[in-house]
Amino acid sequence: MKPLPLPRAIAPGRLGAALAALLLAGCATLGPDYQAPAMALPAAWHAAPAADPAAERAAIERWWQQLGDAQLSALVEQALRANPDLQAARAALQASRALERVARAGQAPSVGASGATSASRRGDAAVSERWTAGFDASWEIDVFGGVRRGVEAAQADREALAATLANTQASLAAEVALNYVSLRTAQARLAIARRNLATQRETLQLTDWRAQAGLASSVDVEQARTNAEQTRAQIPSLQTSLASAANRLAVLTGDAPGALQATLADGSLPAMPTAIAVGIPAEVLRQRPDVQAAERALAAETARIGVAEAARWPGFTLSGSIGLEAATLGALGNGASVLRTLAAGVSGVLFDGGALVARVEQQGAVREQRLQSYRSAVLTALEDVENALTALDNTARRREALAAASTAARNANLLAADRYRSGLIDFRTVLETERSLLSTEDSLASAEGERLSALIQLYKALGGGWSPSTVTESADTPQDTRS
Repeated sequence: MKPLPLPRAIAPGRLGAALAALLLAGCATLGPDYQAPAMALPAAWHAAPAADPAAERAAIERWWQQLGDAQLSALVEQALRANPDLQAARAALQASRALERVARAGQAPSVGASGATSASRRGDAAVSERWTAGFDASWEIDVFGGVRRGVEAAQADREALAATLANTQASLAAEVALNYVSLRTAQARLAIARRNLATQRETLQLTDWRAQAGLASSVDVEQARTNAEQTRAQIPSLQTSLASAANRLAVLTGDAPGALQATLADGSLPAMPTAIAVGIPAEVLRQRPDVQAAERALAAETARIGVAEAARWPGFTLSGSIGLEAATLGALGNGASVLRTLAAGVSGVLFDGGALVARVEQQGAVREQRLQSYRSAVLTALEDVENALTALDNTARRREALAAASTAARNANLLAADRYRSGLIDFRTVLETERSLLSTEDSLASAEGERLSALIQLYKALGGGWSPSTVTESADTPQDTRS
């Protein structure tokens, strides 16, 4: 390669030919062109039948509406408007949009304006003045595509942050719903404990009367008291769980802890929907925002390989200025005061000890990291859905068995109480049926909550809780309902 000439002014007649040559050379863009990696995907889920994805997308996007609980829907919508973490994700997306515009601005010339005046005197000589005004322009020609690759990277970064915002929305909707289910489950379990405590206190009173009449022993009385006190001991921990879930919901929706205690005082678990949308694996990967974010991050790092490659080659600039220079302000308008300059320059690194080559290799390794992160995100998404489908099926079967057990325990407790009053059975049987009733009813309430939680986890795994329109609208117009 010939030695690179120093930048110098060139004649206007030669400038057009030089510019045309540079523009033709600029058609080449260094670095690999991005292609989304292909991965083998199953045609259907192992734990669920295939379904029509087009018919189910709307149900997945706003899945909480399928639960038919107006209060839950209101809490999710409030969280999507006012949650601080979501607001931070919106701000990050807006910042990335600004950075993309900065990158695009590098493709255009920069133009500046200047003006100055000066006066000087030497000894007793008259004051000499100098007036100048003009415009300067410069343009770094993107011969090897480094700027274009930078724009590609900035655009992919912006799209990755948009997907991150969507992932924050999806996770937030699921967290609100899970805490709402935890709260309603704690309320149901608390009601069961209090109802059983009232029954056990009646048994304690009955046993005490029988002991006074000589029909029961003091051992029976103390066993009945132990039973009642053990049940009463469960109530504080359930109240703690209830308060924690309510406080968490308040924070998620942008309120201070305790703000929702009165609002959430009454209610029941949402109903399970009759039909559950699951889609197919390929559709889920298109819907999962974390997978989209990983794919866009891979695209950004692929483009940055081209930026690193272009940095190894010379840079070409064109610059020019037009201005006025005169000894007086009034003379600036004369044709003789007009100055024009036009220049072209080239600059490049002759020796850097291999630093630029090393940066290309480093960027290639970074791209490989992002590729493996994308593959991991895909496999994790498939795993999440399969696990959630299995959990949903198993919790449904567990709930069904516990419902039958609870009915049997309730019947056994009623029969035991009647027979004890009639003196047909001993008190030990009554205690056992009371403990069994409390245990099965409490387990049933927990199973109801677990089943709903499994459904929520399934919808989260499917990528539900966001749509492209909500991401665009929320990023364009940040919303905050708090004063």
